[in-house]
Amino acid sequence: MNQPRLATKADMTRVLELIKELAVFEKQPNAVEVTLDLLESDGFGDNPKFTCFVIEVDNKVEGMALVYKRYSTWKGEVLHLEDLIVSQSQRGKNLGTQLLDKVVEYGKSIGVKRISWEVLDWNEPAIAFYEKKGANVMRDWDVVQLDEEGIENYLKNCDARL
Repeated sequence: MNQPRLATKADMTRVLELIKELAVFEKQPNAVEVTLDLLESDGFGDNPKFTCFVIEVDNKVEGMALVYKRYSTWKGEVLHLEDLIVSQSQRGKNLGTQLLDKVVEYGKSIGVKRISWEVLDWNEPAIAFYEKKGANVMRDWDVVQLDEEGIENYLKNCDARL
């Protein structure tokens, strides 16, 4: 079995396919707005915005983990795992564990104080997987987001208050 490796620009086509597969699994099939061009420029430009690891089976990328640095006011520099995806046909074959191992090793090597990520509350197999690995699934926290429309509406409301 191949070991996880740093993704290359050439891997981004397959990475995008895995992202879209995850969106379908998470019941958001039309939510993916990122493009191949954006993945390539954001991940492999002068100032990469993320680091991506992939794992292959029979010379085909079947899993990926995408991470980036954040800053915690409580801890300092932390690593955010945006997505860990294994193609449905390859689940249960230890690829997810290998990718998570790689992310944790990477986090340790760059000296972060914490690695964090989100998991959907209905995704019990993923929750069980992460808890088995020793992760603390914080069920008392909610994810808060503003999408593009929310940003625009927020700013319009700010302007109205001024």
